[in-house]
Amino acid sequence: MVTRATSHSTDGDTRRRVTRLLLERGHATAADLAQDLGITATATRRHLDAMEAEGQVETRVVKTSGRGRPAKSYQLTPAARTNFGHTYDDLAMEALRWIRRFEGEDAIGGFAAEQVARLEARCRAAMDAVDSDDSMARAQALATAMSGEGYAATASVIASGGQICQHHCPVAGVAAEFPQLCEAETRVISRLLGVHVQRLATIANGDGVCTTHVPGTNRGLRAAGADGPVPLPDPERADR
Repeated sequence: MVTRATSHSTDGDTRRRVTRLLLERGHATAADLAQDLGITATATRRHLDAMEAEGQVETRVVKTSGRGRPAKSYQLTPAARTNFGHTYDDLAMEALRWIRRFEGEDAIGGFAAEQVARLEARCRAAMDAVDSDDSMARAQALATAMSGEGYAATASVIASGGQICQHHCPVAGVAAEFPQLCEAETRVISRLLGVHVQRLATIANGDGVCTTHVPGTNRGLRAAGADGPVPLPDPERADR
């Protein structure tokens, strides 16, 4: 009996780690997950199969650059994402539907703008000490501030500038029906960074991660180098 309980506990720990990895990455193959977990691909697939049966993960086909058959990739289901902070979705949905029915689409846009204005104010306060001429440094500071708001955000430098990835969206269920929320949030990111940004993907639209492209300064482009994405500096480590 003790052995069985220990096995269940270990399985639960592993599946929590799988959930966290998929939240951070958006999607991953069993082989990639196995490498991070330090277990075999066969054992990883056993966990993924169980999680798929429970409705926690779903599969997608990813094309490979070679001639081999497409790889199977896994991502969290909307049901699994509700464990990371979705609250009052049903109430919010009904409220927005009421507004749209009686006040029209413009009112939805106004509501979305007012909601993200509070987020903008809190993030702007967290970015006050950052060099306003360095959009890459500001992207890192914004990602840190958004993580504090529940977005699990990261920032990285790429050859064409930089990108902010939000690995969780607290309002994804609502934003799927009311994209005005995503649009208002994108405008906030643009204002906070002082550059025109482009939203490339959203969780609300079925993507694994919300991805926003940030045009980079020359300083940021030099930091990226020729090999593509590298992490932006961590302000906390820089202070040590």
